[in-house]
Amino acid sequence: MAEVKDLEELKQEEAAPAMEEIPADSAAPAPAGLKARWQAIPRKTRRRFIRLGILILALLVIAAVLLKVLGGRGGGESQVVTDVVQYGSITSTVQGSGLVKAKSSETITITTVGTVTDVLVAEGDKVTAGTPLFTIDSPAAETAVQKARSNVEGYEKQLSQAQKDIAGLNLSAGYAGKLMETVTLNPGDPISKGQKVAVLSDDTRLRLEQYYSYAYAGDLKVGQTVNVSIPALMTSIPGRVEAVHMVSRITPEGSKLFSADIVVDNEGALTADMVASATATVNGETVYPYEAGKLEYYRTGDLVSTVDGTVISSNLVDYLQVTPGQVLVRIDGEESESQMFTIQQNLDTAREELKAAEENLANCSAKAPIDGTVIGLTIQPGDEIPANTTVVTISDTSTVVISATVDERNISYVKPGMPVDLSQWDTPGFGMVETVSLSSTVSNGVASYPITISADNSEGTLQVNSYIDYTLTASENDNCLVLPLQCVRTVTQEDGTTLNVVFVKGDRPDNAVETPTLSEEIPDGFWAVPVEIGISDNSNVEIKSGVEEGTEVFTQIQSLQAWG
Repeated sequence: MAEVKDLEELKQEEAAPAMEEIPADSAAPAPAGLKARWQAIPRKTRRRFIRLGILILALLVIAAVLLKVLGGRGGGESQVVTDVVQYGSITSTVQGSGLVKAKSSETITITTVGTVTDVLVAEGDKVTAGTPLFTIDSPAAETAVQKARSNVEGYEKQLSQAQKDIAGLNLSAGYAGKLMETVTLNPGDPISKGQKVAVLSDDTRLRLEQYYSYAYAGDLKVGQTVNVSIPALMTSIPGRVEAVHMVSRITPEGSKLFSADIVVDNEGALTADMVASATATVNGETVYPYEAGKLEYYRTGDLVSTVDGTVISSNLVDYLQVTPGQVLVRIDGEESESQMFTIQQNLDTAREELKAAEENLANCSAKAPIDGTVIGLTIQPGDEIPANTTVVTISDTSTVVISATVDERNISYVKPGMPVDLSQWDTPGFGMVETVSLSSTVSNGVASYPITISADNSEGTLQVNSYIDYTLTASENDNCLVLPLQCVRTVTQEDGTTLNVVFVKGDRPDNAVETPTLSEEIPDGFWAVPVEIGISDNSNVEIKSGVEEGTEVFTQIQSLQAWG
C-alpha cells in the first residue's frame, strides 16, 4: 500500500523551497548507516529534535554562567564571636539640646479694653523693679474692681450668717431658764430653718414694774435696794432698781406717776404672774408704789432652728430647767453644710476675681515687677487695646535655665550641683544641675526623668528663646568590669520577672538559669548567668556582679562570606 502522509506535513513540504542537492563527492564522510538512519526520520520529527537540542544547549550555557559567578561563594559558614570580661573605665554622658529660657520672667497682660496714654520704656531697655513702664486709661478696669469688691462683701455676709446658722446643728439654750411650750420631736423627724420648738423663759430673775409719785422723782435711783413683798408667799425679799423711766402716767385721782423696773433674784419659789409690790426708803421715809404689780420672767424668747435638716435627738420637755449652752436638739444638717460649702467656694472665687481685677487696674499704670530686660513691647500712645492683651514681658536674663532629660539608667547618679558643659552656636558655656524630678515619662519602653540646668548669663553670651547643646557626665568609673553592650541580654522568666544575663562558655555554672523566652539561637556550650549591670556608654556596660574577670562570654554569631 502507498504510504499515507500527515496532512500538515504535506502542506509544509509544499510550502518549503526545494533544497539543492549537494554532490556526494563534496560532502564530509559520515559513519556508515548514520546518515541513512537520520534521513529515514521524518522531516517534522527532525525539526523537533533540532529545536530541543538548541534549548538544552541554551540551558547548559546559563548553568555554566551561574556556576562561574556563584560557584566560588561560601556555603553558609559562620563564626561564633566572644568577648572576655575585663577591667576598664567607663563614662556615661547625657547629651541633648534644650530651649534657653530666662530663669525669672514676668508678663503684664491687660484684661480690659483701654487706651494707651503714655509709654515710658522701649524694647530692649534694662529696667529695675519699680520702674514705670506705661499708663493705660481703662474705665472698664475700675468698674471690674468695684463689682468684684461688692461680690466679695456679699458672699462674706452670706458666709457669716451661714456659720451662725450651722452652729444650730446643736440647738442649745442661749441662757439659763425654763422650757415651755415645747414641741415633740423624734429622731428622723424633719426640721426646718425658722421652726419654733420651744419657749425659753429666764426665771433666774424676775422683773416687777412699779409706779411712784413724781413727788419722789430724783429720789429713786438705779441700783437702789428695795423691799419686795409677795403676798402669796407671805414674805418679803430684797430687790433692786434696774431702771427708772420718767414717764407721765396720770391716775384717776389726778396724780402724776413715773415708773421703775425692779429686779429680784429667784431661788426657785417665784414664778411669773405672782402679785408683788416694792417699797423704798427715801430720807428715812417709806415710799409706796401707786399699786401692786405682777412678777414677769426677766426675759423670754423662742427657741428656733437655724438650719434645715433631720432630728437626731431631742431633750425638749416642758418646765425643764436648762443652763446656758445646754444642747436641746441635735440636727443632721447635711443640706445646710452643703449650702455653706457652696458659699465658701463662691467667696473664694470672688476673692480671686477681685485680686485679678485689682492687679489689672494696677497694670494700667504698670511698673516693672522685677529687674530685667523689656521684651515684646509693641504699644504706642493712642493705641486702643482689646481685652486680654499681653503688653510687655520683663525677663531677667542674667540667669538662664535649660530643660533636659536623663534616662532611667543614669538618673540615680544625677544630683543637683553637678557641672554641665554648654554650647550654643560654637559659644561655650557652663552650667549646673539645679533640680532633678522624680516623675518620669515613658517612651519606647524607656523611662526618662526631667532635670533643670541653670547657667550664669550675666555677660549676655547666651541667647534666650534659642536652643543650646548640653553635655552632662552622669557617672563614671575608672576601674570596673566591662563588657560590650551586645553581650548582655534581657530575658523574661516563666514567672514574668526579667533578668539581665550573659552567656558564659564552659561547663554549666551553678548559678545558670533557663531562658525560655529567648528567641535568639545560642551556640552549644554557653550558659545563661544573671548579672547586675551598672552604668553604660555607647558601646560598653559595667558589670557589677555575676561574672568574674577573664570569663569568656558569647557576643554574637557572625556569618562568613568568601568570594571566588
